[in-house]
Amino acid sequence: MSLRTRRSCLAMGGIAFLSSLFLPRRTVSAEDTVAKKRKLPMTTIFKGEARFGAILEKARDEDWAALPIGERVVRFGRELIGLPYVNFTLEIDDHIESPSVNLDEFDCWTFFEQCLGMARMTGFKKDSYEPADLLRQIELTRYRAGYCSGNYLERIHFLAEWFFENDARGTCRHLTPGLPGAERINDRKVTEMTTLWKSYRYLRNNPELRPPMREIESRVEQLPVFYIPKAKVAEIEPSLQNGDVIGIATKYNGGFCSHVGLISRGDDGVARFMHASRNYKKITLDKSISGYLSDFSAHAGILVGRPLEVSETVTDRAIYEANLRKLTLKS
Repeated sequence: MSLRTRRSCLAMGGIAFLSSLFLPRRTVSAEDTVAKKRKLPMTTIFKGEARFGAILEKARDEDWAALPIGERVVRFGRELIGLPYVNFTLEIDDHIESPSVNLDEFDCWTFFEQCLGMARMTGFKKDSYEPADLLRQIELTRYRAGYCSGNYLERIHFLAEWFFENDARGTCRHLTPGLPGAERINDRKVTEMTTLWKSYRYLRNNPELRPPMREIESRVEQLPVFYIPKAKVAEIEPSLQNGDVIGIATKYNGGFCSHVGLISRGDDGVARFMHASRNYKKITLDKSISGYLSDFSAHAGILVGRPLEVSETVTDRAIYEANLRKLTLKS
């Protein structure tokens, strides 16, 4: 199928093509199924098991499972403050893609994603949790249709697309288009992965992945991405909640977002930005989200997603695809 035909599919609402291009039509629900698919050793795909156990012991003792999911996200995030920032922690192999966890070092994506994953995982009441439980939650949010067979192109590489995908699957509600002051980002060129391919192990070692990655970028360019401009963020801060996922919109071409983190409100009520910071080289609880934005001229504003309880997860493929079509046709 030509790129022109693929773009036509998207324009006509055939966004299901985006998720079906690389994905088999099957439903994966059992944790042991994840283990059967896994092709990389556990020592590669799960790092920080001792920290995993210690945090979950605290969560059990303090009954975090009884808290709303946004509160759980923040509790897990605060346990990680001060741990080191390391770039490209998702690039774990030269060829095989796999759900992965690293609780020893983080980039901005793995920080928010693993906090969300642990919060969702503990939404299922169990006597104890295993690495496979968290890996399954990572798979659900990191990959199109919540499924990874080992293909690098199955991963959601652009945060803007992540909001659409996870809204469609009932894991995180994309609030941005309905917030006061929201504006659509138009005429954005999405080229980061193929322009900077030397920075990504998989693209560097598998040149055949670069043309289809460019096709994915072309489809992401056409998504109806809304953001809250920086000057209007202070006005919506009172409506932000603990655990909200905050994508930082950039004013530059390459992608829609350049950074991501979480909202954390303390006793002072300030909606602070909690994130894995490249500048601080660690996970930090920063100033208010509006104050954080004002420090960077490249930051244009924010996208907002709200984590949903595991009971709201969409498991029916047809419903997910219908949701995705509806979301991507909004203008």
